Amino acid sequence: MEFNKWKADLERERKSKDLFFATHFQSPLTLENKSRFLGLVYFSPDHNYRFNLQLHEDKDREVLQIQDTTGNTREFLRWGEFRFKINNEKCTLQAYKSAPDEDRLFVPFKDATSGKETYGAGRYLDLNYKEDRAPEGMWILDFNRAYNPWCAYSANFSCPYVPPENWLMIPILAGEKSYTSIKMDGKE
Repeated sequence: MEFNKWKADLERERKSKDLFFATHFQSPLTLENKSRFLGLVYFSPDHNYRFNLQLHEDKDREVLQIQDTTGNTREFLRWGEFRFKINNEKCTLQAYKSAPDEDRLFVPFKDATSGKETYGAGRYLDLNYKEDRAPEGMWILDFNRAYNPWCAYSANFSCPYVPPENWLMIPILAGEKSYTSIKMDGKE
């Protein structure tokens, strides 16, 4: 994809998300925070954090028990593994599904920015079969689309924790930053 189109699409998605957070009745923000909300904070778009990758599928489809932020346990199928390099560091991330017939891959991760510049419990990527597949059958793993789970904005939401197998030791300087970095209108 041409860089300028990719960047424009990404910026359009971010503006759309800001509008949703500020105005939609299903926004995770409280009414008070909605009235002060000026937008989410992101790392600048960086094409170096966008990859076309093969998914190395897990033949066993092992069921993984993942605890969520309210203490419940959720089951996910370990569907496959993405392998890539960032700054010459080898990285792997597991991709999960909630059910075998689901068209979406769930890729939660923590990295060296977690708890500093980004949400401490980690961020998520959702890869949809139709939108996130390259013509040659590869998956598009774009960390510029990494987002905070909704439990980062409100205790009313329950989110799965990132399994230790998806903790990266390197910083991922792409995607959404922490909620504490959120732009508000200055009122406290």
